[in-house]
Amino acid sequence: MDNSKIKRYTVTAALPYTNGPVHIGHLAGVYLPADTYVRYLRSNKRDVKFICGSDENGVPITLKAKKEGITPQEVVDKYHKIIGDSFKEFGVSFDIYHRTSSLTHHQTAEDFFEKLYKDGVFTEEITEQYYDEKAQTFLADRYITGTCPKCGNENAYGDQCENCGSTLNATDLINPKSTLSGEPPVRRETKNWFLPLDKYEDKLRAYIESHKEWRPNVYGQCQSWLNAGLQPRAMTRDLDWGVKVPIKGADGKVLYVWFDAPIGYISATKELCNYAKLDVWNPKAEEYYINQLDADKCDWETYWKDEETKLVHFIGKDNIVFHCIIFPAMLMAHGGYILADNVPANEFLNLEGNKISTSKNWAVWLNEYLLEFPNKQDVLRYVLTATAPETKDNDFTWKDFQARNNNELVAILGNFINRVTVLTHKYFEGKVPTLMELTEQDQAVIDELKAYPAKISASIENYRFREALGEVMNVARLGNKYLAETEPWKVIKTDEDRVRTILNISLQIAANIEILIEPFLPFTADKLMKMLNYGGHMWEDAGSIHLLKRGHQLNEPELLFSKIEDEEVQAQIDKLNNSKAANAQASATVTPAKENIQFDQFGAMDIRVATIIAAEKVEKTKKLLKLTLQTGLDERTVVSGIAEHYQPENIIGQQVSLLVNLAPREIKGIVSQGMILMAENAEGKLIFVAPTGQFDNGSIIK
Repeated sequence: MDNSKIKRYTVTAALPYTNGPVHIGHLAGVYLPADTYVRYLRSNKRDVKFICGSDENGVPITLKAKKEGITPQEVVDKYHKIIGDSFKEFGVSFDIYHRTSSLTHHQTAEDFFEKLYKDGVFTEEITEQYYDEKAQTFLADRYITGTCPKCGNENAYGDQCENCGSTLNATDLINPKSTLSGEPPVRRETKNWFLPLDKYEDKLRAYIESHKEWRPNVYGQCQSWLNAGLQPRAMTRDLDWGVKVPIKGADGKVLYVWFDAPIGYISATKELCNYAKLDVWNPKAEEYYINQLDADKCDWETYWKDEETKLVHFIGKDNIVFHCIIFPAMLMAHGGYILADNVPANEFLNLEGNKISTSKNWAVWLNEYLLEFPNKQDVLRYVLTATAPETKDNDFTWKDFQARNNNELVAILGNFINRVTVLTHKYFEGKVPTLMELTEQDQAVIDELKAYPAKISASIENYRFREALGEVMNVARLGNKYLAETEPWKVIKTDEDRVRTILNISLQIAANIEILIEPFLPFTADKLMKMLNYGGHMWEDAGSIHLLKRGHQLNEPELLFSKIEDEEVQAQIDKLNNSKAANAQASATVTPAKENIQFDQFGAMDIRVATIIAAEKVEKTKKLLKLTLQTGLDERTVVSGIAEHYQPENIIGQQVSLLVNLAPREIKGIVSQGMILMAENAEGKLIFVAPTGQFDNGSIIK
């Protein structure tokens, strides 16, 4: 879209399900890039509405309610506040954080559906849907798991395989089962209303192909869907939680969550404009995180129907089809709405080499991070942006988090700001010194500084936030390099006027950093603004070397960042490892017990305490060790299959439990006289079954 034709922006961020807190994968994939973009637009004095809210309908909510033993309403009330408060504390600057359980949303979604119904858009079809006879209910897609027909993942859902990312129908699954009862479901007939996506295929293809500038993952996935041929998709479901289908004969049915969720962007904008018009405070504004004092009076329709509005959806890659195929088809069918100009979907962020999993607690939760790392919002914002999965999946590690804080934020950005402010206070009582005669070196630095705002703008406006942040850090590197080369702490002894110029230019660089870094690190920008004792500068001012006037008084310097110690990150790694251990324990399968034996059979076994006095690997084998044991009765040789678990030199002196009356057996030419007892877990790990303390060899184990 031609920037000269844009009068306003509507920026949406995917609605998170209120079935749990948000984690770093959500932040890196959606909310941080969206917030950065919106803050940049505001700094450029653009008219923008930043829209988000809790997705409080659909199966994930009912599943969570069943798990916690509470009602769906209690679930959404609980997590809406946890998520909304976390976003606010993290500095995600939504104009509204709405709820799809609101009356405004239900009315908007119902009206939208009813118009399409009256216009004859939907096809009414009786289809077979899975039904759980034990639970006596039709099963929504997420209540069904089975084997993915594409990749063989045995835990695929009825709508999507999270292993390979394929979108599925529940009937595609191999060996499906109900998550409610664990039983295989049966098929029963039910009536639903379908959106005939195939009828909009040509329009959707023209729309998608007019946006070849979209990220390859987005454009490519859309083309894949179109080339496979679009099929009608049901827009209603047999559930009792959600937006009711507003037509006769639809009792017990609600709108498909991916029909009503994107309409949530529209209903939230309506709500925002309604509250902005109120002259009195309303408690709902607080529930929706609306700042009524700052909210501009607006007409919601201009943000959704005016051709001079640019609409941008920020989402994760698992939502591409819903925002680029289904939602545009809905808007086309309705008529009167603009379509998204861009849908910058990120790839996935992994954690310590593994996929983030909410069910396995393999995640870094935002609400917990804010408690455990107080006043370090910008550290996480920096690391997640610097490692953002913009074009491919990326990995978050706590060691990298620590390194980027200590080696980049502290050592580069923080170091530059600290040096220039401390030196100004030391030599000129904290007042901005006069800019004296410029050298060629000074002019080169000034020219380089002036080029950065346009470079950073180009990256942000093309949704390359990682690249843009790198350029902002290069401004700090420019300042550090300038100070290191000019050495004002040495020159002050001979040429005070030269130091005035050096520090003036350095302070102008610092002031520029405040403007340029605000979209990325707003808390740092605010801290720096207070330190420099100025405010109100916008993006258009960036690049200037006259932001701080001669004689302007700075406030006392303070550190922008502090080092993160090894103990802090180790605590986080330990927490993840504890989750991994708990998951392994929960998922461990215990080998069934063998058939009963008689007491006399057990009594026939002679098990004694023995000690390993020598050990060596058996040649030409991977698993066998030749052990010499002192049994208290004698000294004997035993061949044991433990070589993949223990090194020979590490088990000398190890006490063991030995079955001494097992008939001798020749193994690899060695006569083995007995068997050592080992315990084996579900992963195949072996450990010795042995006395807990030193015990006499030959002692009988009963």
